[in-house]
Amino acid sequence: MATAARPRITVIGTGYLGATHAAAMADLGFEVLGLDVVPEKVEMLARGEVPMYEPGLAKLLRQHVEGIEGASGRLRFTTSYEEVAEFGDVHFVCVNTPQKHGEYAADMSYVDTAFETLAPLLTRPALVVGKSTVPVGSADRLAALLAGLAPVGEDAELAWNPEFLREGFAVQDTLHPDRIVAGVRSERAERLLREVYAGPLAEGSPFVVTDFPTAELVKTAANSFLATKISFINAMAEVCEAADGDVVKLAEAIGHDDRIGRKFLRAGIGFGGGCLPKDLRAFMARAGELGADQALTFLREIDSINMRRRSHMVELTRDAVGGGLLGKRVAVLGASFKPDSDDVRDSPALNVAGQLHLQGAQVTVYDPKGMANARALFPTLGYAPSALEAVRAADVVLHLTEWREFRELDPEVLGEAVAQRHILDGRNTLDPALWRKAGWRFRALGRPTA
Repeated sequence: MATAARPRITVIGTGYLGATHAAAMADLGFEVLGLDVVPEKVEMLARGEVPMYEPGLAKLLRQHVEGIEGASGRLRFTTSYEEVAEFGDVHFVCVNTPQKHGEYAADMSYVDTAFETLAPLLTRPALVVGKSTVPVGSADRLAALLAGLAPVGEDAELAWNPEFLREGFAVQDTLHPDRIVAGVRSERAERLLREVYAGPLAEGSPFVVTDFPTAELVKTAANSFLATKISFINAMAEVCEAADGDVVKLAEAIGHDDRIGRKFLRAGIGFGGGCLPKDLRAFMARAGELGADQALTFLREIDSINMRRRSHMVELTRDAVGGGLLGKRVAVLGASFKPDSDDVRDSPALNVAGQLHLQGAQVTVYDPKGMANARALFPTLGYAPSALEAVRAADVVLHLTEWREFRELDPEVLGEAVAQRHILDGRNTLDPALWRKAGWRFRALGRPTA
């Protein structure tokens, strides 16, 4: 293990998490080798290009990728596990753990393959650091697997260091984390992780040392709490609609209580993306396996409230066009699951668009960054190159992803293009007074209709 010299770092898996982590580690001054099994992705990253939209990531990458003029040269990429094992002192595993088909449980096949491929190649002491979101108990199993398969035996150590990245803020969250959690079994592992994160620690990022199970639970517990907060305010929106209340004012009022706080209290069509929904379900599945399923039965209702928001938006759209969707022209503003991202995995916006299309509506979608991914997932929907083109001749406009571009739209200009000035705000970020002043019928989830 390198002592006098700084440890050399590898990153296995170069999706949102891995590509960002690799670039950030290089920015912190480490020599970094990233690995992916997809040659096209490795070639793209080696050119300083990213296979996804993440603000600031392409710029950070180009500052460090070997062979780019003016770059530090501390970062390069490979498809070879042999090269990774030879190069690295600290190996970060950042592969995906998607939901299993037809089940709630997490698919651990990518994590298992990464460990099973790397371990037999470790012929000198190394620290393997899991960052993927996994069911609690996985680290214990993987530590035994690592020690059993590695020629160096127990000198191939494991640590668990969950990620807390927010898409759209991933670079910031990696370089300046609000906390670093280290699940370790030895002082050596803790010391190495403190060395890797010396930069953020010097800035004051808290360093929380735990056992393996607690480190694994921190991520799923955090995501479950955030999902609960979102679904709570969406449940309040349902009550507000029934009672003619205003969920935006309600959220503002309860958010002033610092025990509750304002964040994640914007009612809308719910959460999506590649993390919250599948992590919530995997947590429930794992609790069932552990015999603690009753502790998490409330998460089933959290998930149910979230999915109900999408159906509710479809119903509101049907009402807006007179009770029947067949042949009606619907404009959908938004395809990504959140702004400042091109990620359309489990996107509420695209789910609503798809449901409307299946029920006979002519749906046209526009998103500032997510168009290519949306087309790949829903090729039968219509797509437009701008918001103005998307709303042309529309009977109703749906605002479903809260991009700044949509908040800055001119209701008068859009009003000239539509067939009917009718808009449904599924994210509660548009100004009702501004749109109504321009002659639009304006409806937002959980808010008075006038």
